[in-house]
Amino acid sequence: MVEHSKTSTPANAARVHLGMLLWALIVGLSFPVVGLMTEGLPPLLLTALRFAIAAAALWQFVRREPDRWPSLRGLALYALMGLCLAGFFGTMFWAAHRATALSMAALFVSIPLLAYSLGRGLGVEPRAGRLLAILVIGAVGALGLAWAEAGTRPGALRFGIGEAVFFLGCVSTALYPVLSKWGLDRGWLSQRAALRTFWSLVIGGVLIGLAGLVWEAPRALAAMTLSDALLLGYLGVFSSGVTFWLLQRATSVLTPGTVTAYTYLVPSVSMLLLFVEQPQQIGWHWLPGSLLVVLAITLLLRRDGILSRM
Repeated sequence: MVEHSKTSTPANAARVHLGMLLWALIVGLSFPVVGLMTEGLPPLLLTALRFAIAAAALWQFVRREPDRWPSLRGLALYALMGLCLAGFFGTMFWAAHRATALSMAALFVSIPLLAYSLGRGLGVEPRAGRLLAILVIGAVGALGLAWAEAGTRPGALRFGIGEAVFFLGCVSTALYPVLSKWGLDRGWLSQRAALRTFWSLVIGGVLIGLAGLVWEAPRALAAMTLSDALLLGYLGVFSSGVTFWLLQRATSVLTPGTVTAYTYLVPSVSMLLLFVEQPQQIGWHWLPGSLLVVLAITLLLRRDGILSRM
């Protein structure tokens, strides 16, 4: 049975599922783009600039909307959503040099299960044993891909202060679609996905920018080149603006657990890019995780009846 809002249709559900497949592709391709930027640039301030670029692009589409200004309750909820974004990016950058890559990857794949649990707590996620089983399958598969990429090095998987802080960031990002769904159900947030994206990016960008001003050196931005500026523009419009819009559009139709399940596909995109650049890395150790991720997404699409309409 398709999970949907009061105004959704099977066609809407199919479109948002396809949109989330595109979301996973864009997010997966963003990592090598970020790697092309000059080293040493302040990451929090760059993220704030990305959000500002995304918000500026979206403003052209929402500035004439009659409900473009949120209510006080809506503004308070957008502030919480922006805090979720700031919490995730802030903890990610703080933990980057204090936690192992494999540990962070293992914690990251918990986001769909966290979103499902938080959604159940706030009453926006119905009890669904089949969905929970699909999320577990996907988590095991994504963790298998992370383990294969790390090469199972000794000490690669651990849980210390860095991992604990990053886990709080994962809880924050899992809470973002839950709060969106909760606000939509109560009529506190706009029905327009672009407006919800715009305001959460604006407030999130301000909070991340303030954190960057405290913890980073703004003068380091002077090292940006023209190439960096162009890459930042791409990341702002597509990796921030388009991806958050796709996520918000899906949140109005699907439940938080279903939406965040597509994070399992992101390591698969990175894996394919690795194979293109370094084909010698291809090995059987990648297969179990890949098959489990594909199985999870296939079961998700089949559960919502999407495959029968494709």
